[in-house]
Amino acid sequence: MVLVSVLMTSYNHEKYIPETIESILNQSFKDFELLILDDFSKDNSRAIIEDYQKKDKRIKAFFHERNLGISSTLNELLSKASGKYIAYIDSDDVWNPLKLEKQLAILEKNDSLVVWSEGEIIDKNSIPTGETFTQINLANKKKKSGRLFEELLYANFIFDSSLIHRRDFTRYIQFDEKLKYLNDLKFVVNLANEHQFFFMKEPLAKYRIHGKNSMPSDKKGSIKDGAIIYEYFLREYGKEIPNRTKAILYFYLSWSYYSLNEKELAKFFFLKALKGKWFLYQIAFALTNPENRLTLLRCFLVEQLKAKKCLGFLF
Repeated sequence: MVLVSVLMTSYNHEKYIPETIESILNQSFKDFELLILDDFSKDNSRAIIEDYQKKDKRIKAFFHERNLGISSTLNELLSKASGKYIAYIDSDDVWNPLKLEKQLAILEKNDSLVVWSEGEIIDKNSIPTGETFTQINLANKKKKSGRLFEELLYANFIFDSSLIHRRDFTRYIQFDEKLKYLNDLKFVVNLANEHQFFFMKEPLAKYRIHGKNSMPSDKKGSIKDGAIIYEYFLREYGKEIPNRTKAILYFYLSWSYYSLNEKELAKFFFLKALKGKWFLYQIAFALTNPENRLTLLRCFLVEQLKAKKCLGFLF
């Protein structure tokens, strides 16, 4: 049995997947299997993957005969993994050659952790942009190690291509196949409810920004996923979530349903947010966080504009 199972989902990344595969094969740590599952790509991805599979016995490639989506693909890869640890990489991202070696050194000391790292942002030509993954996700000042459960309820700032954890963590925690876009958010929140995270400041992986991933192509579908997830969080973890967090999640739900033109549901959850003192929490947060003041002020004003629109439902 290998120590690490590296899981790679593939879909229409023929331009980037050779560099991605090479970055895994060139790891300083060698005891791994690379499981690649192509979700019925329409480009030349399959031929590229098959060519690499012939060259390196550590690669095990699988191919869907129809597109099943990212959640189903990841769950299938989890079922095929045999390593003690699971690591993930998207087929357009890149690993630092020492990525596995350095993260496994942490896990050797405490394998109950979920380990992740900073990411370097690169463009479609693999040129660094000068930004980091936590920076573009407004997470520079957020807590990144320890119990991250509450922080992640608001938004996912975990770089999934840097993530590694014990395989048995996914015995009861997998990807929700009803979710098309935000399955990673639900997954990391469920992980964070059970396990502590450890953040490595060194960028051990590179996140590629290109035309196909810079903006969501199905905004309505992403909003629907958000509504499903926020309701799940409140239903599943309602007794554990502080009142401030509940109020904010109710507001997120209200705005989601407002965006989907579900007026009655928007009104229902907005009233819950107001009852939970959402507005007071927002003011207190803006006043007590001097760092990133301009960003916080901008976000606060956007929230108030959303609230003003939602208030229209009350009259």
